[in-house]
Amino acid sequence: MSEAQEFDINARTEAPLHGSEVAILRGSLAYQRDTLRWKCSGLTQEQLAQQCPPTDMTLGGLMKHLSLVESQWFDHWFRDAGFAPPFDTVDWALIENDWEFESARDDTPEELRALFDEAVSRSDAVIDEALTRGGLDEESVLTSPQTGETFTLRWILVHMIEEYARHNGHADLIRESIDGQTG
Repeated sequence: MSEAQEFDINARTEAPLHGSEVAILRGSLAYQRDTLRWKCSGLTQEQLAQQCPPTDMTLGGLMKHLSLVESQWFDHWFRDAGFAPPFDTVDWALIENDWEFESARDDTPEELRALFDEAVSRSDAVIDEALTRGGLDEESVLTSPQTGETFTLRWILVHMIEEYARHNGHADLIRESIDGQTG
């Protein structure tokens, strides 16, 4: 059995109540990322693969999915650098289901946490660099297929907070179904 990853809830980043727009956006994103770490902590591989019907989502799948989302927005859309490993080797045209959710069942807690932490670290480096160039108004290299417009860093940060908040709601329900943990 694989060792469960721990997270101290008292170490969770709190978003500042006052400060610059950058500080509040980054703090809010860090809070959401830490919430996911907390919801996935202390669980075995089997628990991370446990479903909460009627959905087939799992906590491990959410962690891998959000690692993909980090790469999708910061590596792909924002800087057009492709996807980070292991997502760069997936033939997305052949995928019918959510590959990241399915494949996460085979990943250990350590592998999932490392993948997630690496994705977050990479994204934070992209954010840091963009802030030195154009601030929150820095525009993505790629454009929206719907509108043809670029995405601003500000929009991507707000979207990432939204994405995490939505999935952290799922994580709340899944975690409670596994071991009763709430909060």
